Amino acid sequence: MDLQIDDFYKDAARGLLLLYQVFPRKMALYVEDLIGREEVDEFGLPSKRHQSCLGALLWLAEEGYLRFESSIAYDALDQAVLSEKGFLRLSRSVPHALRDAEVVPPSVRRVHGTLAFQLRQAIAEQHGERLARLTRLLFESTLPGANDTV
Repeated sequence: MDLQIDDFYKDAARGLLLLYQVFPRKMALYVEDLIGREEVDEFGLPSKRHQSCLGALLWLAEEGYLRFESSIAYDALDQAVLSEKGFLRLSRSVPHALRDAEVVPPSVRRVHGTLAFQLRQAIAEQHGERLARLTRLLFESTLPGANDTV
């Protein structure tokens, strides 16, 4: 089992969701806010877990899901913001996220059907498999049967 991939899915989802919550404002995106405090090693270097989380954030930037102005040592990405790609992927509808029989107002249906809402729910419920599946959907360029909600 590739546990680092499960950590990557969590880190990517949490990082993007933090940016989604403040969109379109820029913010400092701290690794510690995503994974908690990790002790440095005997040489003063961040833990492997910390480095992996930072690596996930940098990968998201390289792949065009977010932008940032600079890094703050190994601690954070400064002035980070979702890119158009990141925003559209998080705000699009997920097929079958809501049952057709559910009677809810259209605005609630729109919000609850977004990938961002579904990711947030999977994180809150600590449902690893669902989080992995949804995060993989985030990285797909097209989602059959789904339309952007914006």
